[in-house]
Amino acid sequence: MKLIALQKNVRQSPRKVRLVANQVKDLELETALRQLAVIERKASLVILKVMKQAIANAMNNHQLPFDQLAIKSIEVTPGATYKRWNAVSRGRAHEIMKRTCHVKIELETKQAEEKKAEAKKPAKAEAKPAAKKTAKAEAKPAAKKPAAKKVKKSSEKK
Repeated sequence: MKLIALQKNVRQSPRKVRLVANQVKDLELETALRQLAVIERKASLVILKVMKQAIANAMNNHQLPFDQLAIKSIEVTPGATYKRWNAVSRGRAHEIMKRTCHVKIELETKQAEEKKAEAKKPAKAEAKPAAKKTAKAEAKPAAKKPAAKKVKKSSEKK
């Protein structure tokens, strides 16, 4: 089962949030929560909030136990950009881009994760016997030497 939690219009650059998301997306759920608690970035609070929201949805709406949940993916996409102006010398203005992002966390049950792993795992291939070398394979043709260049002799002066 796939469970999704989404937080839109977070007032932080998607690049900064993505740095934290990439650190925890491959961890187990409990380990990821511990890691987010000690990361000293504003983005860790945002991701922690969305992750807790996803866990609460799974436990309350679908009656799934915490130990049966695993992180499937964490996506951070750019949101709307607020454009502001900063006055500078000579009556000019510089543009300030205030970026936002959307954070999407997908959780899945460990049973679904195990089924996918079994489906991807190929059946054991039988070992092929070593091929016998033939006389043709052993006798390699000799490499041909390039033809010698003919050098023209210049006529001698008298």
